[in-house]
Amino acid sequence: MSRRLVLTVDLGSGGPKIGYVTTRGDPVWWWYERAYALESVATQDAEEWWRTVVSAALRGQAEGGVSGADVVAVAVTGQWASTVPVDASGRPVAECLMWSDTRGAAYSKEVFGGPVSGYAPGPLALWLRRTGGIPSPHGCDPVAHMLHLARDRPEVAAVARWYLEPVDYLTMRFTGVAAATHMSMTAAWLTDNRHLDRMAYDDRLVATAGVDASKLPPLVPGGSVVGTVLPEVAAELGIPASAVVVTGTPDLHNAAVGSGCVGLGEAHLTLGTTAWISCPVPAKKSDVVRQMASLPGLGPSLGRSLGRSLGRSLGRSSGAGPYLLGNNQDNAGRALEWFRETVLPEASYDDLEALASSAPPGAGGVLFTPWLTGERSPVDDKHARAGFHNVSLSTSRGDLARAVLEGVAHNLRWLLEGAEHFTKSRLDPIRVLGGGARMDLWCQVVADVLDRTLERVEHPLVGGLRGAGLYAGLALGDVRADELRALVPVDRVFTPDPATRATYDALSAELPRLYRRQKRMFARLNG
Repeated sequence: MSRRLVLTVDLGSGGPKIGYVTTRGDPVWWWYERAYALESVATQDAEEWWRTVVSAALRGQAEGGVSGADVVAVAVTGQWASTVPVDASGRPVAECLMWSDTRGAAYSKEVFGGPVSGYAPGPLALWLRRTGGIPSPHGCDPVAHMLHLARDRPEVAAVARWYLEPVDYLTMRFTGVAAATHMSMTAAWLTDNRHLDRMAYDDRLVATAGVDASKLPPLVPGGSVVGTVLPEVAAELGIPASAVVVTGTPDLHNAAVGSGCVGLGEAHLTLGTTAWISCPVPAKKSDVVRQMASLPGLGPSLGRSLGRSLGRSLGRSSGAGPYLLGNNQDNAGRALEWFRETVLPEASYDDLEALASSAPPGAGGVLFTPWLTGERSPVDDKHARAGFHNVSLSTSRGDLARAVLEGVAHNLRWLLEGAEHFTKSRLDPIRVLGGGARMDLWCQVVADVLDRTLERVEHPLVGGLRGAGLYAGLALGDVRADELRALVPVDRVFTPDPATRATYDALSAELPRLYRRQKRMFARLNG
């Protein structure tokens, strides 16, 4: 029976997930295999991403019972704050500079560094007024990448026609069209986010940042159709050349759709390599202290549809979509992966879950701080590092395993406090997705520590693929915005256990105290 399918790509730090999803969000087939090692990789091979996409797409047709003829659209989601320099045809001219690549930090610090929470007062005021955020003086964003290429690698800058985010790079490989959106360019902070209907970069921000405006991809509305699949690409993939390609979407925005949390205050939590807690918010706003901001939202067409279905405007008179709360906890699933590979390399994740289940709530008083690669929110500190605290001779391996799960949850509680301060509302229930959400114990621990009801979406590992399929369905008119929440099935609800409240309240209170007491040590040892 013919189905309207979307070829979907979710490009994560560990490598791409590829799948076929219906335009109404039903995953039909998917594939994923970690391609990159656990340790933070500052660069990745963008050409290898493309080869993986092609190979997996054909595998789905050969082994997954998928007919390429049923594909009506292509949609890409994934990591952001990364930069792929490409030529005019969309082919990479150098490696992708990932969000962890800080080689341009010195140049960013010249422009943005200063005494106000690490920022210079002038640029901070200018950027917050226009964008709600600001490029980091630590160098882990596209502005620093572009400055690094221009000043340190002029041979790359000379042949680069465009600097693209990963999702926009893959979109260009499908269509041959260079395009970006306010959403995909969020981490560059070069658009006036007070006016999401303006498809242009802000001249003053671009000039002050010192980047080459001619290499910034043209802006188009988020959630719109970029073009059709190139004939030669369609032939290679075995799909119709009439299939449309929608704009690439950052994983944050895509997770809101993939969880069905697109109404004001409807919260989702992604428990992946990193983690965040987000929800749509009605206006541009910033919290520099907690490193949170409202980001360009879910796209104009979705915003207009939501405004109509909710009976009120969620954007400006132009119909621009709502904003999304942006924050990011640097380590979540990566912490558990590190623990397994470093301490118990012979164990499976099922083994780890059983081991952690053998320890009581509170992990025998052991507290794990999950800052393996530093932290971004609720504090911005690339020097912070992880640790096990309050370990004794009676501490078991089960205590340590459970402490990792709980430590991520305690940090999420710290993040949730900032998110609720930002939204001025209690976020409850919270829908959860991401690879870490497959573990029942971890979901229960998070529910207990946060004291919030968690609703786990079905197939949480491929929530990104579902979101990409639904984005395409919205663009094609197969889905209405007010249907999204009901279209995303929940497979289990985790309610907080009152018996754990006192234990977890006490441990959660210690985590920010530990950070404050160790902050100077982190700077001395890792600065």
